[in-house]
Amino acid sequence: MGKNILVIGGTGTLGAILVQQLVNAGHAVAIASRGRTPDGFGSAVRRVRVDRQDRAAMRAAFAHSAFDVVIDLLNRSPLDAQIALDVFKGKTPRYVMASSLAVYRELIAGHTGPFDEQALDLAREPVDMQRDWRDPVDARENFGPGLRQAEAVIHQDGALPAVSVRLAHVLSDTASPQDPLAYYVGLVQTDQALLYTNGKATTSFIDLAGAAAFLHWSAMQEFTGPVNAASGGQLSALGLQRRVGDVLGVTARALPLSTQGNLSPFDLPHPLVLDTGRAAQLGYRFNRLDGWLDMLIHQYQPDLVSAPGNVPEPEAAAEQVAAQVPVALLSACTPRRPSSRMTLVAIR
Repeated sequence: MGKNILVIGGTGTLGAILVQQLVNAGHAVAIASRGRTPDGFGSAVRRVRVDRQDRAAMRAAFAHSAFDVVIDLLNRSPLDAQIALDVFKGKTPRYVMASSLAVYRELIAGHTGPFDEQALDLAREPVDMQRDWRDPVDARENFGPGLRQAEAVIHQDGALPAVSVRLAHVLSDTASPQDPLAYYVGLVQTDQALLYTNGKATTSFIDLAGAAAFLHWSAMQEFTGPVNAASGGQLSALGLQRRVGDVLGVTARALPLSTQGNLSPFDLPHPLVLDTGRAAQLGYRFNRLDGWLDMLIHQYQPDLVSAPGNVPEPEAAAEQVAAQVPVALLSACTPRRPSSRMTLVAIR
C-alpha cells in the first residue's frame, strides 16, 4: 500500500532520483522546495513552495498536513533541526534526514578502523544555537559540525521518530563541471600530477542511485537512529587517481606532499571509512564500488576535459549539489552532460 510522503528538497539531483523512485513505487509524494528549480514530474507529485529555513513559513505551509513519512534532504544545522521538530512533531510517525560521513571528520586522527554509528555519541554532542549557521561561508566550512549538531537536536529531543542516514561521498552517474571526479579525469588527461597527503587514507563512496534507493528503503522501515550508507569497497585519493588512469588507459602521475590533507578532492591525512554493519543487520545489502565507478569515469569525453583549476572541496561540492548554492568549485572540466550534477551528501 502506498504511503503519503513529503520530500523536503526534492528538486535537486539526489532529490529528483529519490522522488522518481517513490512515485514509481506507488506512493503519494509531495515536494517542498523554494520552487526555483523545475522538477519535471508534472501531475505525479504535489508541490509545496516554502523556504526550508523560514520557521514561520514552514509552520504555515504544513499547519494542516500530516504525512506517513517525511524525508528531509535539507536539514544541515541545529537551526534546521529545531524547525523540523517544531513543524513535524505529531504530524508524522517517521522522519528521515540525509546526513553525511562528514560527521565523523573531526574524529579521524584518533580513530582506528571503519566508523560505526556508535563512534559518534549524539547524546553528548554540544549544540550551538547561537552560531550564525545561515552564513553561507561559515556553513560550508562547518558542514560536518552542522550536520552533527542537526542530528543531535533531532535525536536528543526524541519526540520525532527519526533516522539519520549518513551517506558516503555520493558520486552521480553523470558528469558536471562541479564534480570532484572531473578534477581527477582532468589531471590524468592533461598529464598533471595529483597532489596527495596519504596514499593509504581511504574513504567510502556510494553511487547516486544507491543513495536514493537506501533513503527510499529507510523510509519504509521501522528502525530509528543513525545508520551508515556506503558501497562496498574504498579508495584513497591516490587510489582513485590510479583507477581513473587505468580506466582511461593513461598513466596517472602523483606527488606526495607533507601538507596535511585537502590537497585534492577526497585527500585525507587519515582514513574515513564507513562501517555498514548496522544496515546489513537490518537486512540491506549495498552494491560494490567496482560495479559502477568505471562507468562514471567513462562519462567524460577525453577530448573535452581541460586542465583542472582550483581544488574542489568534497563537502562543499556536496552542499552545492544539494542546495545549489553558488560556491567556488572546479570549473575547468567540460563533461559530456554539463547540466548534470554530482553530490557527496547530496541534497536538495
